[in-house]
Amino acid sequence: MLHAGDPGMSRVPFVDVTHMARWMADRGVEALLPRLVDALEADFRRWDSFELVPRVASHSVEGVIELMPTSDGETFGFKYVNGHPINPSRGLQTVTAFGVLGDVRTGYPTFLAEMTLLTALRTGATSALAARWLARPDARVMALIGTGSQAEFQALAFRAACGIEQIRAYDIDPAAVAKFVRNAERFGLDVYVARDVADAVAGADIITTCTADKRSATVLPDSLVRPGVHINAVGGDCPGKTELEPATLGRARVVVEYEPQTRIEGEIQQMGPAFAVTELHEVIRSGRRRQSADEITVFDSVGFAVEDVSALRFVRADVLGTEFVTDLDLVAAPSDPRDLYALVVAAQPVGAQRR
Repeated sequence: MLHAGDPGMSRVPFVDVTHMARWMADRGVEALLPRLVDALEADFRRWDSFELVPRVASHSVEGVIELMPTSDGETFGFKYVNGHPINPSRGLQTVTAFGVLGDVRTGYPTFLAEMTLLTALRTGATSALAARWLARPDARVMALIGTGSQAEFQALAFRAACGIEQIRAYDIDPAAVAKFVRNAERFGLDVYVARDVADAVAGADIITTCTADKRSATVLPDSLVRPGVHINAVGGDCPGKTELEPATLGRARVVVEYEPQTRIEGEIQQMGPAFAVTELHEVIRSGRRRQSADEITVFDSVGFAVEDVSALRFVRADVLGTEFVTDLDLVAAPSDPRDLYALVVAAQPVGAQRR
C-alpha cells in the first residue's frame, strides 16, 4: 500500500493518443471489440451497482461540452467529451474526449486515458451489444447512414460481434464515403456504396444512423422502415437533434441506456412522457430478445457513463505494465500530508533569496 510521501503516490498511469492508437493496432480493433462487448455486458448485468446520473451538459450555438460521471462504490469515473458538428470545417474533430478513473476509498485518480479513439471503440461495442440482443439472429446486411469518424468502428463491431457480412454505406458527403471505403478495404469489408438512403436500406437487416448534425432531421423516413429491421440510432445526440420519425418509434420496441437521459436528448424526446421504453440492462438481465421476426426494434443510444467506465477499466486491465502506458506526475504527495507548502520549499533553488 502506498503512503504519503511515497514517490509512486504522485504517479498516475496515462494512455495518450499515440499509445491508444498503438494499443488498438497491436491488439487488433476487430479482436478487441468482442472482448469489450463482453465487458460491457457484464457491467450492464450489474447495473444496480452504479450511481446513475444524467450527464452534465453545457450547450452553445456551436456544440456541447459534457461531463459523464458514475461510480460503483469502489471506482469513480468520468469522461469529458464535446460534440461540435462545425469542427470538421475548421479542420478539427467533431468529438474529443478524455477519461479518468479514481479510487473511491482515497479519492485519488488511478488512471487517465484519451477517449476520442476509445469512445469510438466503446460506442461500436455498445451498438453491437444491443444488436446481439435485439436484431434477428440471421441479420447479415447493415445499412450505414453517415460515414464519419464512428463508421469504421461500427462496421467492425457488427462484423465481429453480430456476423454482418455487407455494409451498404451512404453519406451526403462523397468524401466521407470515399474515406470509409478506403479504410474498409484495409480490413476486407464488403461495402456497397449507395446512391441515397433508400438505396442503402434496401435489403438491410440492421440500419445504423450515425450523423452529427444538431438539427431535428429525418435521416431515415418511416416509409423505408420494413418489418423485422433493427435500427441502431447512434448519431451525436442532444436536445433538439433527432434522426428518426415519431411514426417509426410508435411502431417499434424502443430500447435505451438510461431513460432519464434519453428523454432529454435521444430520439424519444419527440414522444410524450408516457411513451414506453425498455432499458438495455432490463433486456440483458431478463433475456427478453425480440418477440418475433417482424418486430421492429430501435436502440436509441446516446451514450452513458457506465459504458465509459467499463471501457476505461477494460483498457487499464490490458495495458498496465506495458509499453502503452506512461506515468504522469499528477498528484501532490508531500511527506507530511498537512504540509503542502513543503513542495514549494523543496522546489526553490539552493541559496535562493527569501522574498
